[in-house]
Amino acid sequence: MFDQPNTLPAAPGVGYKPQHYSDILADAGPVRWLEIHAENYMGDGGRPIAQLRFLADRFPISVHGVGLSIGGETPLDPSHLARLKYLCDWLNPASFSEHLAWSTHDSGFLNDLLPLPYTNATLARVCSHIDQVQETLGRRMLLENPSSYLAFAESTYDEPAFLAEVSKRTGCGLLLDVNNIFVSATNLNYDPRAYVDAFPLDQVGEIHLGGHDEDEDDHGAPLLIDSHGREVADPVWTLLDYVLEKSGPRPTLIEWDTDVPDWATLALEAARAEAALDKVPA
Repeated sequence: MFDQPNTLPAAPGVGYKPQHYSDILADAGPVRWLEIHAENYMGDGGRPIAQLRFLADRFPISVHGVGLSIGGETPLDPSHLARLKYLCDWLNPASFSEHLAWSTHDSGFLNDLLPLPYTNATLARVCSHIDQVQETLGRRMLLENPSSYLAFAESTYDEPAFLAEVSKRTGCGLLLDVNNIFVSATNLNYDPRAYVDAFPLDQVGEIHLGGHDEDEDDHGAPLLIDSHGREVADPVWTLLDYVLEKSGPRPTLIEWDTDVPDWATLALEAARAEAALDKVPA
């Protein structure tokens, strides 16, 4: 059990992109912290590492992993975990998080974050992997709720209950992605506010917001894709307000990973997150 607190401020952050490096240093605006994808910084040196070291002296850094395959049936990749430990040891980030998903099969790696059935067998496997990660890193991790496009008939837990049990068994915290809630609720036809009501908000150490694309399935029903390639949609901002009313302020990140805009556009999204945080009491 790791009692290491999350030290991110309850303020807006953004996913860091190297093309914004000079703009951030010139005027970060409302942005108080930055998040990186771990897999982009597992090398030994070069300009990316040098820039990250410089930024880490000025901003709290959150490390967000996308490649551990926490829900995979095979053991965690020891070399990947060792590189992750090396990064966290020298960077000493304010937070580390990963996804409730799988992306490995046998020796192959799939470039996607795939959903899981919520069963006792899955629960045991996910908890075992989280225990291994936390023991290796010597720090508490946060686990993120996924965006879903299908549900498994064999599931015996709903998602909030599953995540609550994972947190209870492992001591990990949770990362609440509000866009993922909205995407999953639309695709699977449930009430996103009911999901929030059932979620263990006291375990949330970080909130994510991102853009999604609209499509439709083979039957003409709405289908949302978690793309991270555009501004946050208005209904997601509304859902964030509902979350913050119940949770109080939390570190809140804008994710924009594809079709990355200029810094001014991203800073406007961060300013909107700041306004949402300012509306709720500490």
